[in-house]
Amino acid sequence: MLTREEFQSIYDQGFEAVWAVIEAMQTSHQAQITALEARVKELEDRLNKDSHNSSKPPSSDGYKKKPVSLREPTERKPGGQQGHSGKTLSFSETPDAIVVHSPEACRGCGHSLSGVSGAEGERRQVLDLPPLALVTTEHRALCKVCPHCGVQNVGGFPEEVTLGVGYGAPLKAFALYLQNYQFLPSARITEMLSDLFGTTFSEGTLFRVQQAASRKLEGFLSHLRELLVGSPVVHFDETGLRICGKLNWLHSASTPDLTLYQAHPKRGKAGMDVAGVLPSFTGVAVHDGWASYLHYGARHALCNAHHLRELTALYEQAGQEWASKMRHLLVEIKNAVEASKAEGATRLPPLLRQEFLVRYHTLLKDGSLANPPNLTDTGGKRGRKKQSKAYNLLQRLEQGCEETLRFMDDFSVPFDNNLAERDIRMMKVQQKVSGGFRSPEGAEAFCRIRSYISTLRKQGQSILPALQILLSGQPIFPTTYPE
Repeated sequence: MLTREEFQSIYDQGFEAVWAVIEAMQTSHQAQITALEARVKELEDRLNKDSHNSSKPPSSDGYKKKPVSLREPTERKPGGQQGHSGKTLSFSETPDAIVVHSPEACRGCGHSLSGVSGAEGERRQVLDLPPLALVTTEHRALCKVCPHCGVQNVGGFPEEVTLGVGYGAPLKAFALYLQNYQFLPSARITEMLSDLFGTTFSEGTLFRVQQAASRKLEGFLSHLRELLVGSPVVHFDETGLRICGKLNWLHSASTPDLTLYQAHPKRGKAGMDVAGVLPSFTGVAVHDGWASYLHYGARHALCNAHHLRELTALYEQAGQEWASKMRHLLVEIKNAVEASKAEGATRLPPLLRQEFLVRYHTLLKDGSLANPPNLTDTGGKRGRKKQSKAYNLLQRLEQGCEETLRFMDDFSVPFDNNLAERDIRMMKVQQKVSGGFRSPEGAEAFCRIRSYISTLRKQGQSILPALQILLSGQPIFPTTYPE
């Protein structure tokens, strides 16, 4: 801001001096206005982001925003579809107990009916829990002296029966089930067991049971990694994980019948190497385009659900028509692939495929014309110039054309990475319910046991019996495909 004396000095120099000052002020103000407008636009775009136009989860949408699905509408009505087999309670022909309700007196004259025989009428059945209580089993070792040689022999205890007093495998498995499958915090698990059974099952005991179960999974995890490495298509994802109050990363590798979780302090290649699948994997790796995945020699397929959300944001917030057309084109290709697969085909008709490719690259050219690269001077700063989100997306779609459209040429490759996101989502649920982990050992054990649970669940196994079998030291090994 000029003082009165400074302005008087400039004024005395004549018209040209005054005009030069005004021009400089206009230039400065315009630069400030442009910067503020860009900042306002950035903040508005951030406020308008939700699960349908970004990677934010649906739980972050809140109650004010109407949920929007990326799925195309169909003609099917909501609810069960034609041919869907419903489930309802049915009568048991061998009930565990029968309670007979007999009338005491005639409702007409009041005469006693105690000695009158009756005919069976209406039946009703109630399914309920039996009384919950722990059963104490005492194990006693007998001593026998051999009559032939006089040697004293002592009976052996089962491996799971430890010194003194301990809990049995079914109760331990139930505690693990609540912790690693239902995601209850350890304090609430001990409270629940106390309420149900009157036991003093402590958090320390739960931790020791979890660690023991984790150690018994060495062979299972080695076999699981071998199956994943040998799979033709594997989905990969990663998400943040709090351990001891610090940000760590959870890495996942998934197929429709296998799941592996690995916690690590690093998000990138170091964590992926420890997970042990990508370093030797030669199939198709489906992921969201995170740069660290591209360090590996596998073929890659990019998640188009991410692309749909980004294209939706560009169309809704920036009004870019090419983005809307590209979004509809990707969905159209997806529908064509699904229709061809339903007819038993293994590839699209060549002419249709070529038509899709021409439209794809035409839309990329339209997008590039609307979003030229940022060539402004960085003021001597090192590194690449910051580009717009639209430009970055265009670069990914163009340079990663083969990876984006791999689902079009290889029908074994899915359109998106939703399988991995579903597996990751369950771990986010655990953190929301139970919070972060208090030790690296607890986080590692949880990931190992959760890998076991998720894999067996995909393969149709019942989890409680599977956990009991695990505690016996003989975990159920996964197969390549569900039985």
